[in-house]
Amino acid sequence: MLTPEQTHKFWVEYKRTNDPGLREKLILQYTPLVKYVLGRIALTIPDILESEDILSYGIIGLITAVERFDPAKGVKFETYAISRIRGSIIDELRSLDWIPRSARQRTREITRAMADLEVELQRTPTDGEVAARLGLDLEKYRQSLATTAIGTFSLDQPVAADEDSELISVVDVIPDESSPDPSVQAEMRELEDELTAAIETLPERERLLLSLYYREDLTMKEISQVLEISESRVCQIHARAVLKLRAHLSNRGHAQTVS
Repeated sequence: MLTPEQTHKFWVEYKRTNDPGLREKLILQYTPLVKYVLGRIALTIPDILESEDILSYGIIGLITAVERFDPAKGVKFETYAISRIRGSIIDELRSLDWIPRSARQRTREITRAMADLEVELQRTPTDGEVAARLGLDLEKYRQSLATTAIGTFSLDQPVAADEDSELISVVDVIPDESSPDPSVQAEMRELEDELTAAIETLPERERLLLSLYYREDLTMKEISQVLEISESRVCQIHARAVLKLRAHLSNRGHAQTVS
């Protein structure tokens, strides 16, 4: 492993020369990020795939991040790379089309039901109310939540692209004081405020789970130990929470952000 000083020097020299040897050293330096991301993705890997396959998808995202990263922007590489690694894994899994069409349809139905009920009730609907709107019993509804993890909106999932075709995630929309474009900053602040307001509407347990997952960087397994529930139940609660956020933002004119 490189020291911080060595890493900085490698970045400066790599961006100046595009030396393949330096590129390889940087990739090796940050390879643990891939396993870190894999430990935090809330999804069930299909039996047809080996763990090495999933790891390779993450490595592709890491390589892309190394090639595109600009140290001059003052952003930590780890912050920049994590969303790209995750996006690479998710994109590859989606391209394999292993998710049943019925599961994708169910995700859209749940989101639509949540959005409609939120407007009608002027509050976040309960599981029972969403299940009733869908014509499902509570257990069947919760089982459906477990199938939505790969297709749901995530706080660090890429949601747009900038003028240079760089992916942008919700993590990226936190205002940057060095940003030269006030209009972009205003849009970022608006989305951040909307997301904050949406999170405040969630029940305490869902807010706690999101905090443990996105702020404390705990894995699903670690969260299950903290909350003393099964890992599959953690995934269900996570899926339910992000679907609620998706519905909330959609109702407030951010449908393009969560589509």
